[in-house]
Amino acid sequence: MSSSSGKTIRLTVGQAVVKYIAAQYSVADGERQRFIPAAFGIFGHGNVAGLGQALDEYNDDLPFIQGRNEQALAHAAIAFAKASRRRQTLAVTASIGPGALNMITAAGLATVNRLPVLLLPGDTYATRRQGPVLQQIEDPSAPDITANDAFRPVSRFFDRITRPEQLLTSLPQAFRVLANPVETGAVVVALPQDIQSHAFDYPVEFFEPNDWKIRRPEPEADDVRAVAEIIRAAQKPLLIAGGGVIYSGATTELEALANATGIPVAETFGGKGAIQKPGDWHVWGIGLEGSPETNRLVEQADVIIHVGTRLTDFATASQSLFQNPDVQFVSLNVSEFDGVKQGAHTIVADARVGLTALNGELKGYRVPSAWTDEIRSRNASWVAARNAAIDPDVVFPKTEAHDPDGTDAVITQGQLLGVLQEHARDGDILIAGAGGPPGDVQKVWDATNGRYAHLEFGFSCMGYELPAAIGVRFANPDPAHRVTTFIGDGTFLMAPTELVTAAQEGLPLTIVIAENHGYQVIRRLQMWRVGHHFGNEFRYRDPSANVVDDVVSAAAPPRLGGNYLDVDLVAIARGLGARSERVRTADEFRAILNDTRDESRPVVIVVATIPHANLPGSEVWWDVAPAEVSDAPWLPAVRDDYNAGLKKQRWHG
Repeated sequence: MSSSSGKTIRLTVGQAVVKYIAAQYSVADGERQRFIPAAFGIFGHGNVAGLGQALDEYNDDLPFIQGRNEQALAHAAIAFAKASRRRQTLAVTASIGPGALNMITAAGLATVNRLPVLLLPGDTYATRRQGPVLQQIEDPSAPDITANDAFRPVSRFFDRITRPEQLLTSLPQAFRVLANPVETGAVVVALPQDIQSHAFDYPVEFFEPNDWKIRRPEPEADDVRAVAEIIRAAQKPLLIAGGGVIYSGATTELEALANATGIPVAETFGGKGAIQKPGDWHVWGIGLEGSPETNRLVEQADVIIHVGTRLTDFATASQSLFQNPDVQFVSLNVSEFDGVKQGAHTIVADARVGLTALNGELKGYRVPSAWTDEIRSRNASWVAARNAAIDPDVVFPKTEAHDPDGTDAVITQGQLLGVLQEHARDGDILIAGAGGPPGDVQKVWDATNGRYAHLEFGFSCMGYELPAAIGVRFANPDPAHRVTTFIGDGTFLMAPTELVTAAQEGLPLTIVIAENHGYQVIRRLQMWRVGHHFGNEFRYRDPSANVVDDVVSAAAPPRLGGNYLDVDLVAIARGLGARSERVRTADEFRAILNDTRDESRPVVIVVATIPHANLPGSEVWWDVAPAEVSDAPWLPAVRDDYNAGLKKQRWHG
């Protein structure tokens, strides 16, 4: 194959991949920057001689960051993309078999959250002359299937390179998807182990710097007029802001719309922080982990305006939240697929340009004064309740229900957040991703005036949060801005090893662990929807026994009902390279936060929190079905409560 200029360069597939990646740029609002400025990876036999050799040779063009777990590295790359508002991402390479499959979960997370990431797993030999090889999955009916085919359903783009020249069409398509806000997600280019080292005469211009424009689709005028007409007729409109507002950089435009019209603005998990300069119209979070007062407003709303959100069940309370019998939906979304949800009349456009157009069309409109008064009243009620719940200096009454085993904890998880809120400065970022922390952050964290929240709750992926701090810190290198991950002890124990990577890279970041002895948010759900807890707290088996042996004996096997596990989280973190401390009181927590603010390495702070002490509930329903039949005496009441909630579910379309 010859190029238009006739000039070629002979490179291996691995070398060509690295050189191409290093020459790609994103362009958004006139800002041009490297699309993929670095690569994470772990080398094995499936990528060390091909892609590994190329990353070594061209490390000056595409720096390589070594990690400990492939899933965590992909999470870090995704967090970098989220913190970069989808204008940059990182590449991640893994060997074949287990190394590659470790990235499957992260691929799902990226695709669900519409976040770009480039995954480069090694793959089984394409030539096949070797016979079955190490880590190959053999399918008798389909010899071309490999473990990497598992990426297909969780990726937005998948290709397997079986010939060197395939890169010429595959890589441009991969980057097109990465740069497209509608299509973006996990992009997987699988590289068979042997093909990585095969050479080809590539056109020289293939490696010239190339720009990928991140576009802002303009709205159609008739859609804007139609949506504005519906809003103008509303008595109780309410706007739900999703992550698309943040990715679009549309905060100022959304605030302008709310200030001009008085339309209240609620936020989803992804939209947390979409408002930075709030007014009386800012009504906090919505749905299952939102403010109960916000949810009362949503129940009354006669027009719902959803902007840049997928409207999943946490936001809609499993379709039970919108109770006005005449409610209508309108939307603004870059993706028509998401925009038409709830049967909405949709403006298909970028959030920033769409909000500007809608605000212009609504000129002169103002919500009725009665709606404004109710918004203010409910907001005031929630702020008072929220402030009381997170006040670190209130002595929380420890009861048998809250602290059945008498732990040494004296503050609640909500009060822990209260101390973090006191400490937060303009530019600081708080990260949470699964379990209780993101719900509590959504409910009570004030993510305005530069105190940002980075929440991953589309996939609710335990193990994202700690490596996410690495990605966020790479995207926000200013040490004056503190990057803090807030997780439970369950999540920390699941995947602590990237602390080593953070220490290796000299990254100043803080991990705050709420030590509440288990998967307590699922225990809370279990009590609500089962009526009895089982298997969610970290307890010793009492008496200790080999339950497999006991199953075949006459005696019933003992359960996990002993004391809480004695796990030294501080020693674990210290052994992985972090400065590590454990505190109990609010004052001790304040002191260690202040003392470590300028620490130049990873910091882990373990905070003992009362196990079963929760923030005020959101007072909405969620469709988690209890067992229809059981001999357990606690199930009938739970099932009755669930059935009552089913009656509030509605279809909108």
